[in-house]
Amino acid sequence: MRRGRGRQEPGWLRGAPPPRWARAAPGVATVVLVLAQRATPGTVELGYFLAAVPPMAAFAYGATGTALFALGVVLLFALSALGVGVGNAQGTDLWTVAAVGLLSVVIAWVRKRRDAQLVSVRTVAEAAQMAVLPPVPEEVGPVRCAGLYRAAQQGTLVGGDLYDVRDSPYGVRALVGDVQGHGLAAVGTVASLLGAFREGVLDDPELGRVAARLDRRLVQDAAGEENTELFATALLVEFPPGRDLVRVVSCGHPPALLLRGTAAEELAVDPAPPLGLGLVEAAPPAVVDVPVRAGDRLLVHTDGVTEARDAAGLFYPLLVRVPVVSLPGDPPAAVASAVWRDLAAFTDGGPRDDVAVLVLSVPTAGS
Repeated sequence: MRRGRGRQEPGWLRGAPPPRWARAAPGVATVVLVLAQRATPGTVELGYFLAAVPPMAAFAYGATGTALFALGVVLLFALSALGVGVGNAQGTDLWTVAAVGLLSVVIAWVRKRRDAQLVSVRTVAEAAQMAVLPPVPEEVGPVRCAGLYRAAQQGTLVGGDLYDVRDSPYGVRALVGDVQGHGLAAVGTVASLLGAFREGVLDDPELGRVAARLDRRLVQDAAGEENTELFATALLVEFPPGRDLVRVVSCGHPPALLLRGTAAEELAVDPAPPLGLGLVEAAPPAVVDVPVRAGDRLLVHTDGVTEARDAAGLFYPLLVRVPVVSLPGDPPAAVASAVWRDLAAFTDGGPRDDVAVLVLSVPTAGS
């Protein structure tokens, strides 16, 4: 599933051409003013409003297009002496209109140049953020999965939430986490945790040891900075090959939901302390085996979902809403999308915190 990122911005901020109405406006204004001037008495002067056409064109066209509009306006004024043009601009007035046109061409050139730089910077930034948190594949080993991510900070693709799904010699393993803070300030911590998780998936045979590795990573990162404390909540899931169960470890994270048919229930997992406090190594978190059936789905989320509020200040009731907005046979991608649509409607546009939802489908027998 293609992951949704952040909130949509106007197309021209993403490198798309300006909207049609913006490109049509200078030409329409010119025609309307010319016809209006022709239809009004000679004592009423509307032609001077044509001087606004080149600046209008500068917002939708490049230097060449703006120059053509400016030249057209100057010619309309210049031909007025022959009774063909519009307006009575002569002498210094005509030179003033020409200067406005020239300034508009310069503005259009500068705007196009800055737009190109903005698109280039955004492209590099998006590529870097996608490298930190790439989209989740539709299938990892025998497990079907889908992730949905919405960053709270406008214009960013990655915030303080994270998830990943990886295959390993010990089965498919998944991580959903929520680091301290949100927005770009938390991206470094997100990248550090994901790197440690991807190493632990391959190296650590026990899921609890993966959690200990993540804890150690944050402790070491915080030690390198004065007066800095890093912490994160996380929930780890493992699908042991050939077993009708999933293993779950929670480090201060909201409980996952088990979706079975039309019912949804929270997984009863004793949460360990959050990562980054240095306590996981001393007191390893409990690894809980949860029996599952083929076709069951796990929905793991961050607190940006359950702590979202409506206009009345009520929290979003995820456990109640999931069976309502999704069907038993829905694939993971459909479940994640349905939850986001319902959450966005509940909060009138979407919560103000980072949101991450990961849906995992239990493999069928023989997968």
